[in-house]
Amino acid sequence: MSEFWLISAPGDKENLQALERMNTVTSKSNLSYNTKFSIPDFKVGTLDSLVGLSDELGKLDTFAESLIKRMAQSVVEVMEDSKGKVPENLLANGVDLTSFVTHFEWDMAKYPAKQPLVCVVDTLAKQLAQIETDLKSRTAAYNTLKTNLENLEKKSMGNLFTRTLSDIVSKEDFVLDSEYLVTLLVIVPKPSYAQWQKTYESLSDMVVPRSTKLIAEDNEGGLFTVTLFRKVIDDFKTKAKENKFTVREFYYDEKEIKREREELSRLLSDKKQQYGPLLRWLKVNFSEAFVAWIHIKALRVFVESVLRYGLPVNFQAVLLQPHKKSSTKRLREVLNSVFRHLDQVAAASVLDASVDIPGLQLGNQDYFPYVYFHIDLSLLD
Repeated sequence: MSEFWLISAPGDKENLQALERMNTVTSKSNLSYNTKFSIPDFKVGTLDSLVGLSDELGKLDTFAESLIKRMAQSVVEVMEDSKGKVPENLLANGVDLTSFVTHFEWDMAKYPAKQPLVCVVDTLAKQLAQIETDLKSRTAAYNTLKTNLENLEKKSMGNLFTRTLSDIVSKEDFVLDSEYLVTLLVIVPKPSYAQWQKTYESLSDMVVPRSTKLIAEDNEGGLFTVTLFRKVIDDFKTKAKENKFTVREFYYDEKEIKREREELSRLLSDKKQQYGPLLRWLKVNFSEAFVAWIHIKALRVFVESVLRYGLPVNFQAVLLQPHKKSSTKRLREVLNSVFRHLDQVAAASVLDASVDIPGLQLGNQDYFPYVYFHIDLSLLD
């Protein structure tokens, strides 16, 4: 599973023994894979300041998770033709996400533990805010380019009634620059080809004999040229419609056709040029954002552990990876049993949703006798 439970319990002898019992039971019952999760000691400050920091970290946690999910989705969209290679572009410090989480080490160089906690949190918040700003601008530019290209490419799709004809016709198909003659394009249903050949010259006066030519086909019909005098255009269109032949409105403009083809070529070139740099930026900054997110999780465990278990700082954090979805209920029961002594009311409420915990605003489903935070690596679900 790509789900992790990050928990902590007091670091005294009794609770370290409880952690050992948890490891023994979960291992024997094949409920989860457990590893110690190392968190450095920080400058705590006052407990009042930690309460405010706890709220701020909760919001930052939600923001960071949302950001990395958006970045993961952006990688999918950019790699539209190579979606099978998406996972290898969603790494953290060069390793897969599960490996990074299970072997987490605090980055002292980037987030010095000697700094006040509020400064560490501020560094993380500014880093993520900058990544989000850059993500919006970079993906907006790419998506605009992609949309323009798709709109242009859509013109080449569809049937002969709706699609652009500029990539089908050529200058040689038309009588151009004539004061009297004009070439029309007519869509003829496939079953009516023979009828068209027999009747097109007599649909109106002044149709040039043997002037029709099939220049394109789709599943439903064909696109034929026919040349006639300008003065009979309206009459010809009326008679054609009566015979279920459709005159497609089209004016051959060589400059416009050239412009459209050059625009398509330019957009294809621009998209190709932007693809590499954007994907590289996404890879680097996804890693940065993900690493920051897990550091935020570590900070939340630290702050909540101090608020829950008091000073001096003394707790042990453990990362649990449930083996399968069906075992999570049993795993929760084991943890509840092992750590029941930490908070009898909370322990009871895990099994009895009707029990209220006085003063707690989180909701019973999020509160347990031990500190608990959830990490879900299913970023593309």
